[in-house]
This record gives sequence, structure tokens and C-alpha cells, in this order.
Amino acid sequence: MHKIRRKDKVKVIYGSQKGAVGTVIKVLPRENLVVVEGVNKIKRHKKNPDNDALFIEKEAPIHISKVALVDKDEKIVRVGFSIKDNIKIRINKKTKEEIK
Repeated sequence: MHKIRRKDKVKVIYGSQKGAVGTVIKVLPRENLVVVEGVNKIKRHKKNPDNDALFIEKEAPIHISKVALVDKDEKIVRVGFSIKDNIKIRINKKTKEEIK
């Protein structure tokens, strides 16, 4: 089980986009990367049959260590794990509340 999952709200804590907040679109666990909505945007050129230039803007993956989970107040949360009814759940280490 990973600390950051899809649809989690995260904040960039390192790099040129430090402070940006977005929702995780995709998690790539083997590469330790996440794709965050609105963060680390890149432009790609796509050829158009009409010979017009077409630029596509999309999010590029960012390393998982450069993002942190945030709570409702957009404060960074440290994630821990606990077992509840024989199921491993994520908890906020400071408040001991379950993260959904």
C-alpha cells in the first residue's frame, strides 16, 4: 500500500512549482512517480493534417518524494498505517484520524 493514491489532494514541496496544490491523476509505483493535475505541465507538438501547428499541453510525471498529502486546510500531512478490522488503513500521524 502506498502513502499517496489516485484522487488524493497533494502539494508540491520541492522544485520550481513549490506550493502548487492539485489532485493526483495517476500513480506510477514502479517508477515512484505521480501525475498531478495542473502541475509540471509540458507542451507537445502534434502534426495536423491541415499543416497547422497544434500544441498539446499535458501534465508530466513528478517524483513522489516531491509531493506531500494535504488535509482540508491544505496543511501537509504525514501518513502512517494502522490495522483496523484486519484491513491496513492510512492515518494522519498527528491527529491519528483515518485518511479516506
